[in-house]
Amino acid sequence: MRLTAHTRSPKAALSAIRDFDGPLLIDLDETLYLRNSTEDFIDCACPGIVAIVLLRVLDLLQPWRWTGGVATRDYWRVRTIALLLPWTRWRWLRRARHLAAEHGNRPLIDALSAHDRSAVIIITNGFAPIVGALVSALELPAHRVIAAGLSSARDRRIGKLRMAQEKLGDRTIADSLVLSDSLDDLPLLDACRRPLLTIWPDACFRAALARTYLPGQYLSQVKRPGERYIIRGILKEDFAFWVLASVGLAAMPVLHVLGLGLLLLSFWAIYELGYVDNDRIGARYESDPKLSAAFHAAPVATPAVRPWIWAIGSAALAIILLRWPEPPHMADLAVWAGLLVLLHQWFRFYNRLDKQTRIWPFAGLQLARTAAFAILVPITAVGAMALGAHVLARWAPYLVYRVTGRDWPDTRLPLVRLMFFVILTLLLLPSLGVMPLLEWTAVALLGWNLLRARKDLLSMVSAARRIDRRPA
Repeated sequence: MRLTAHTRSPKAALSAIRDFDGPLLIDLDETLYLRNSTEDFIDCACPGIVAIVLLRVLDLLQPWRWTGGVATRDYWRVRTIALLLPWTRWRWLRRARHLAAEHGNRPLIDALSAHDRSAVIIITNGFAPIVGALVSALELPAHRVIAAGLSSARDRRIGKLRMAQEKLGDRTIADSLVLSDSLDDLPLLDACRRPLLTIWPDACFRAALARTYLPGQYLSQVKRPGERYIIRGILKEDFAFWVLASVGLAAMPVLHVLGLGLLLLSFWAIYELGYVDNDRIGARYESDPKLSAAFHAAPVATPAVRPWIWAIGSAALAIILLRWPEPPHMADLAVWAGLLVLLHQWFRFYNRLDKQTRIWPFAGLQLARTAAFAILVPITAVGAMALGAHVLARWAPYLVYRVTGRDWPDTRLPLVRLMFFVILTLLLLPSLGVMPLLEWTAVALLGWNLLRARKDLLSMVSAARRIDRRPA
């Protein structure tokens, strides 16, 4: 935590509380209660997989943009869970007593017990229907609780200082001691007589539903946090080429696309395991591993067996859709399962090689994520060229990165891929003639590559200069 003039050790904070004569405004989450009440409430949601999907949809839509920004994010999360999974409140009431007994800050509670009950006020950004049960279970000597309401996002938007001013008045705040663990509370700390900013050694933030597994969680929250990689790097890149390379040969295009979507889920459930293994090997054996801060916080579940259950289950549904109206064959599922096993072992082999040698097996990983689906569905000739261009464009910057030993190069991947696609497609002319280039899928692939490379193309054209117009 960044040090401020208000920062005090837990021992000093307890001493100041015992000696203070006046109102005591005490934070709840990670202070009186050594965890986060909002996250623990959401963690009570059942079934957990449904709750995670709901929260991921919220993260995608980001409705808090219209209610005051990220400060109101938890309002949307709690309201969504409470409305769509209403039994979560009942589960929370049952669990709150156990959580309070296990994670209550006993030294702080004992110090507050020495004061008159009327002097102790709990002020929190937690939500009143949630913290009420927790405060009762903690048996806190509190005169009142000031918490955010769930009827609107206003309280989360205005912050603790405004809430305290509206409930207590400026005079009470000016005469009070305020204890908090958060830099977000600096306005309130600055307004009081005795500010205490204290981090408690046993306090921890545990993300909700961290034990519930969902494919893609590790990728989006740990490996590539904040990049929206599933949309930008998988759906708009890999999956788009899966569809365009094969849909022209599908008898039922809609079912074909749905089947490919399930096959993508199956593939990435296992490919993601490779990322988990990559980070763990890096943390254990590399001197300068590239790990995000979230890796050490471990906010998501990384089980060993459940990804395989997801992979086989979604692959089975995918094969039913891809083969419809023909009956599915177990051989297809066996072939796909074998490919996933080979992929998993190949990724583990890659993770255990030195960085220079990784250049070559990396191409195999890119081939797998780009063209694995072709083991079950046919692709057009131009589609094969597009997939090949995608592999080469992904591998080329990695080659430069490893050879130079510098940061990841800006090779303008969409433009490089477009160039590879045009070259490889033109090489089809001597063997297959011009007809494959006139099919609508070929036109669609060219159009998609142009669309993805449009910014790089414009930048290249605007930066281009002729050197023969002026002497050196």
